[in-house]
Amino acid sequence: MVKHIVMFQLSDFAEGKTKKENATFIKSQLENLQHLIPELKKIEVGIQMEETASENFDLVLYSEFENVEDLKIYINHPEHKKVGAYIGKVKIGRVAVDYKA
Repeated sequence: MVKHIVMFQLSDFAEGKTKKENATFIKSQLENLQHLIPELKKIEVGIQMEETASENFDLVLYSEFENVEDLKIYINHPEHKKVGAYIGKVKIGRVAVDYKA
């Protein structure tokens, strides 16, 4: 099993939306990939709670794949690239890790 975790920092305002609006939109778009990319076995997207540390990242993506090849299919899938292009317009930071469990 390969796990793919990504965290994003978002701009306070971008693409005509607030940070919270963008986080909610991105969450829905990423979660919808579960229905479009068969290689994506599990996905969970969380938005940073407002009542906790403000220096934390704004959004986290947790996903699972059977193997590295399936992760690569996901990364290169046109629907994933579409969501990624939007994220690229509104993010100011990104960190990620992929690991086998």
